[in-house]
Amino acid sequence: MSAALTLANLDHLDRLLPLVAAFHAEAGIETSEQQRADGITPLLEGSPHGAVYLIGPPRAPIGYIVVSFGWSLEFGGMDGFVDELFIRPGVRGRGVASEVLIALPRALADVGLKALHLEVSKENASAQRLYTRAGFGLRTGYHLMTRTF
Repeated sequence: MSAALTLANLDHLDRLLPLVAAFHAEAGIETSEQQRADGITPLLEGSPHGAVYLIGPPRAPIGYIVVSFGWSLEFGGMDGFVDELFIRPGVRGRGVASEVLIALPRALADVGLKALHLEVSKENASAQRLYTRAGFGLRTGYHLMTRTF
């Protein structure tokens, strides 16, 4: 199974939206088709705030990953946050997500990324093992806190 990454653009929107809908349904995220399109389209148009990568062959992707970009004095420059990572259920467990999480930071380091962050449910032990294998670690003494508007 190939974890090849392709930077997505507007030509990929029709292939991405069903994957995003599947992820949101699986994760219990309630969004409409319009909300999903509105959220992903600026990234496909080249917004500097993030990027979407197709996983696998662009004509028939097996998943996607979305990274949002920010700036961190602590880490000395641009950092990223894995907003969403989805692999089709039928191809999970074959090491694809591990490959993606190892390859993506290497590629983004070439453009100046200093740190990559993600969040994981305390109850999702398999995802925690995946992220640990890919080099992510808990930040002792820190909790992700969110305020929505």
